Amino acid sequence: MAERLRFSKMHGAGNDFVVVDLRDGTPPPDAALAARLADRHRGIGCDQILTIEPPRSARAVAAYGIWNADGSPSGQCGNGARCVAAWLVRDGVASGARFVVDSPVGTHEVDDLGDGRFAIAMGVPRFDPADVPLAGFHAAQPEYVLDLEGARVAFGAVSMGNPHAVVEVADVGSADVARLGAAVQRSPAFPQSVNVGFAQVLAPDHVRLRVYERGVGETLACGSGACAAVAALVRRGRIAREATVSLPGGDLRIRWPDDGAEVIMAGPAAFVFEGEWQA
Repeated sequence: MAERLRFSKMHGAGNDFVVVDLRDGTPPPDAALAARLADRHRGIGCDQILTIEPPRSARAVAAYGIWNADGSPSGQCGNGARCVAAWLVRDGVASGARFVVDSPVGTHEVDDLGDGRFAIAMGVPRFDPADVPLAGFHAAQPEYVLDLEGARVAFGAVSMGNPHAVVEVADVGSADVARLGAAVQRSPAFPQSVNVGFAQVLAPDHVRLRVYERGVGETLACGSGACAAVAALVRRGRIAREATVSLPGGDLRIRWPDDGAEVIMAGPAAFVFEGEWQA
C-alpha cells in the first residue's frame, strides 16, 4: 500500500472497521499490514478492514473486500456491508433509495432506510455441510453434536457466504464464549474455521446473541452471525421468520421470508472519524 493511506473509521452496532478506498488500483493489505492497522494500541484499531473496489458486476456501483484483524480474508460481513453502503452514499457513488454492491461472495441489493440505517439482502442461507464447510457429516441436520475439550457442544451450521456455527444457550450472558468459541474454531470439523454464535431465545421474535468471530475474537456485533442465528433457529422451529437480534453493540432486525429467499438484515452504520495512515 501507499506510504500514506486515507481511511474512514466506521462502525455498525459497535462492530468497527477501517475503510480504505482502493479504486485507484492500490493492492489490498497483506496480513502484516492488516494486523498493524487493526492493532488497538499501536495502529488505528478495528475488528476488520474493508476495501472499496471497482464493481465486479454490471448492476453494482462498487465492490468491497473484507480482511480480518489477523490478515485473513473473509467472504461476508453484514455490519461491514452497511458501512460500505453508507460510505458509498456519502461519496456520491450510490444514490437513490436502492442500489447494488458486490461482496467477495456475491451481489447484494441495498435499501437506504434513512437516518443512517440500511437494509442488505445477505443471500440465501446454505445448510449443506459441504457448503459451510463442515467435515464429517454428509447430510444437513437441524443440529450437530461434537465432543470438544471435555464439553459436548450442540450447534446448527450454516453458510452466509462465510461459515457459522450457532449454539443455543439458556443464558448468553453467562456463556463461556471465548473458551467454547475457540474450541469450536479449532475443531477439524471446520476446515476453514468458523464464526461461533451463542444464541438465547427470549421470544419468538427476539434473540440475544454473542459471536466469537474467526480471525478476530468476540465482537460487539456480527451481522452475518445474526442472519445465521435466525436462519438456524427458524430451521429448528424455535423462532419466527422475522426477529430482532440483540447483540452487545446494538440491535439488528433480521427477516427470512421463506426457505428459498435471501435473508434481509437491517441496522445502523456510523462514521467515527477520518484519518491518514502513515506507513
